[in-house]
Amino acid sequence: MTDQPRGAAPAVDSVLAALADPTRRQLLDLLAAQGEVTATTLAAGVPVSRQAVVKHLAVLDAAGLVSGTKVGREVRYAVRPAALNATARWMAALAADWDRRLANIKRIAEAAEDEARR
Repeated sequence: MTDQPRGAAPAVDSVLAALADPTRRQLLDLLAAQGEVTATTLAAGVPVSRQAVVKHLAVLDAAGLVSGTKVGREVRYAVRPAALNATARWMAALAADWDRRLANIKRIAEAAEDEARR
């Protein structure tokens, strides 16, 4: 398995944990589509209360996936892509490692098959 760069493990772990919840994924999708919006606006698009949305946003914020900016009396949330991009790079490296391993197994199996035919 591919090792994560030092310091990346907690970041990747928190992103994956945050994205494990379907409501948080839906909120992230809404934020990506709508841009910078309030929790009240987001709550209109999901089947949970505004208070639940705020709690989900806190988890997404802790994972580095969103950020909140106070504008007057409201907080506007926006997507922060860096943590998601880092997680995607880790997943791509993991997939490439497995692809290399599987190609090696295939090569060994085909060589053994060729040897058996001789």
